[in-house]
Amino acid sequence: MFIKFYGTRGSIPVSDPGFMEFGGNTTCLFISGIDEGADTIIIDAGTGIRSLGRDIIEGKIDTGDNINLGFTHFHWDHIQGFPFFAPAYNPDSKIQISTASKIKVHNLKDIFSTQMQSIYFPVQLENMGANISFLKYDTDKILGEKGVVVKTIDVSHPGGCIGVRFQLKKKSVVFCTDTEHLNGIDENVVRLSMDADVLIHEAQYTDQELKTHRGWGHSSYSQTIEVAELANVKNLILTHHDPDHDDLFLKKMEKSCRERFKDLIFARDGFELKI
Repeated sequence: MFIKFYGTRGSIPVSDPGFMEFGGNTTCLFISGIDEGADTIIIDAGTGIRSLGRDIIEGKIDTGDNINLGFTHFHWDHIQGFPFFAPAYNPDSKIQISTASKIKVHNLKDIFSTQMQSIYFPVQLENMGANISFLKYDTDKILGEKGVVVKTIDVSHPGGCIGVRFQLKKKSVVFCTDTEHLNGIDENVVRLSMDADVLIHEAQYTDQELKTHRGWGHSSYSQTIEVAELANVKNLILTHHDPDHDDLFLKKMEKSCRERFKDLIFARDGFELKI
């Protein structure tokens, strides 16, 4: 499997000096079953999806005949890049936008058409050009012809959010963004992550910062590491960096966190991983 991070920032994009190493784009992740063919999925459409769209147009990323765009939830930092996703303007593109029915949205299409009303954006959803379809799936599903199994759970976040596990034969990747652990570590997240090759888990706050951000729907560094320890994951990637945490701060925290869990990195925009 192949993973590429196109956006690793939480809440709002940043472009200030001192934030370049880890990047300033909001959440967007690309996963491909590279050893089994072209089955791919894009997760979330933060501002990082703009660069991903360019890579697709230039042939650097192969999404096959259809672009699968799945969403963990629909907060602004996870959808704001979609109007700048170049393949959506290509009449030859087929894009399926999906989420689990666990996310309680009345009309999936309305989420995107609303943010592209003329008062907000010059091009409306129906005028983008691509063949765009919308799907809410009721159960865990099989992605594509090669049989990538997708399993989802609810995680604690205002407005709802899902954690996702991708299983291709014996290889597994878990993605838990925008996750708050209430009254101890969420056992459902641990079960979802059990023995995963890669756990990608948000970590927006220090333990001290978390004390003043209860109810905001996010995790601390130590909570994320505890999930990895309890679930016996092989590699841990921390993402959804706070917009106030600059490169110096994140490098310091990365070094500190590795003292507890050695197979750990902090995600950076453009980071690639093969398992």
